[in-house]
Amino acid sequence: MSIELKILGSNSAAFAHNRHHTAQFLRVQNTYFLIDCGEGTQLLLKKNNIKFSKVNNIVISHLHGDHYYGLIGLLSTLHLYGRKSTLRLFGPPGLAEIISLQLKYSTTSLSYNIDFIEWQPGKSEEIYEDRFITVTTFPLDHRIPCSGFIFREKKKRRRINKRVVNKQLTPLQVNALKDGEDAVDRDGNVLYKWEEATYPPQPSHAYAFCSDTRYIPQLHERLTDVNLMYHEATFSEDMRERAGLTYHSTAKQAAEVAKAANAKKLILGHFSTRFKDLTPLLEEAKAVFENTELAVEGTTFVT
Repeated sequence: MSIELKILGSNSAAFAHNRHHTAQFLRVQNTYFLIDCGEGTQLLLKKNNIKFSKVNNIVISHLHGDHYYGLIGLLSTLHLYGRKSTLRLFGPPGLAEIISLQLKYSTTSLSYNIDFIEWQPGKSEEIYEDRFITVTTFPLDHRIPCSGFIFREKKKRRRINKRVVNKQLTPLQVNALKDGEDAVDRDGNVLYKWEEATYPPQPSHAYAFCSDTRYIPQLHERLTDVNLMYHEATFSEDMRERAGLTYHSTAKQAAEVAKAANAKKLILGHFSTRFKDLTPLLEEAKAVFENTELAVEGTTFVT
């Protein structure tokens, strides 16, 4: 299980039908990301038994309130809980200023540091990297600067076949095998050939988060073969014109992106308050892309 996604909030604009504003909690291997932080996110973290100590990276897609109004409350709570470790906050231009002003006028000095990482509107760029994963932005078409994000595992190492490797090896020899090299002794004699002593690496997985956007026909080119794709589906196809005018998408359009990208699974979210019953949106998308599910709050998706 490489990627685990928990849906916290899935509604657009306003709370309705017991659905909250956009927020997701993502684990990629042992790194955690809070994606967007609508009003009430800290309560949803509590409700889903997610420890606040795991909130080390927060990614904000854009500065419409339903995607970040819960941020200052969460940051304040982390301070009240005595957090000490640095928190990374990835967001658009202006977010650092907004948070700084809120802290200034509440005369709050946080007990921890915030490392603000500003992504650039209209560009695709890598904003995070560690030994195992990368996070890359891609521009979306919304009324204000808005970014999507791809969380992608790096290529994994080969796996030792313990039925073949029956000698005690040094860490260097083990690493050589995992890197696709022969394990040799001090004299250069081959102990194990990597082709015989290892299994191929496990496949690397990817998650794409497509926040608020008008339909972008070429978007699939950036998202090819992702395992999980979240795409906003604010409207149904009979409101296609309104979707375009308000810089949003329909469920069918989301499915068209997923199909063109050869995604493994599509998750629909950012539902309009006009939809109490989400079944029509799901059926509309499944007619184009069968492996579609709704971003029902509390649901976990894994790859």
